Amino acid sequence: MMRQLTFLEDLILPPRAEPEEARDFLRPLEKYGAVIGTDEVGRGALAGPVVACAVFLTPEQEEKLVNLGLKDSKRLSPKKREMIFGAMEEMKVKWRAFKASNKFIDQNNILNASLSAMRESVLKLAGDINSKISCVVVDGINELPELGLKQWALIRADDLVPCVSAASVAAKVLRDRLMIKMSSLYPDYGFEKNKGYPTMNHMETVKRLGLTDEHRLTFCRKILQERGNFNAADKR
Repeated sequence: MMRQLTFLEDLILPPRAEPEEARDFLRPLEKYGAVIGTDEVGRGALAGPVVACAVFLTPEQEEKLVNLGLKDSKRLSPKKREMIFGAMEEMKVKWRAFKASNKFIDQNNILNASLSAMRESVLKLAGDINSKISCVVVDGINELPELGLKQWALIRADDLVPCVSAASVAAKVLRDRLMIKMSSLYPDYGFEKNKGYPTMNHMETVKRLGLTDEHRLTFCRKILQERGNFNAADKR
């Protein structure tokens, strides 16, 4: 029997919870307003922004996307992610995205940049939804600072809660598209393939050619030190 919740503090799932359990935990909250999911991608990259997305799904949209194979974007192929994102667009799913630039990451650290991007995406979406927000489900262990909305930070939310899964897919598709566009400006760095992540070829290129304006200095400092000429240009 589905548990009836009265407080968000009651939302505690067992470590090996299944998606059905997470959805059952959230279902009672839907009568109080919209449930929004948010996630980000790009935390471990050497170059490019962190991109966050917030998503609201109606029950019908959730069912259709789950039937299409919606899950954590990391468990989907690029082709499948594009297909699901295309379906979200066709269904007119409400979503909003926000990016934190490489410079913002260098200035504020990756955790704060990620939380800030998720918060901004949620606030943008909340302003577009003509409904009270009952809960924001955040992927991970950290709540979003200065959000002003009830929230639930949940490990594996991107694989347990469909609106968070959809947020992870949208953020991944949008960031990948951005990095592919960026590759035309910096063709030697292979952004269309590595999406800014630290592949062996990418790191070797940084050692050989230095940084682009899209690289994160705080993430590349060790590579530049190994390069042996960490100069003023590299420090930007």
